[in-house]
Amino acid sequence: MVKLTVLYPTPADPRAFDAYYFGTHVPIADTIPGLLRNEVSKVTGTLDGGPIDYYLQAELYFESTDAAMAALGSPEGAAAAADMANFAPDGARMVLADVVKEG
Repeated sequence: MVKLTVLYPTPADPRAFDAYYFGTHVPIADTIPGLLRNEVSKVTGTLDGGPIDYYLQAELYFESTDAAMAALGSPEGAAAAADMANFAPDGARMVLADVVKEG
């Protein structure tokens, strides 16, 4: 299994971000073919009390790297990528990782 983690920096207007993200973007992302799970978390702090660099973390799970790349290259994946400009003008950090332990 492969996980795409998307880390969003703190937005200028968190309420507007949340309204758009959960009301518009998540439904678009949920249509991406091959998506096994879409898990979203809000960052609440750091264990060492340091600065919080991110506001929200989305984790999208796929069967394999090939499946993830095909999904992201699909029309639905392209629509989700294009939609990011509507709510995350500063972009997001995206990393792809192999899941080596679950549960």
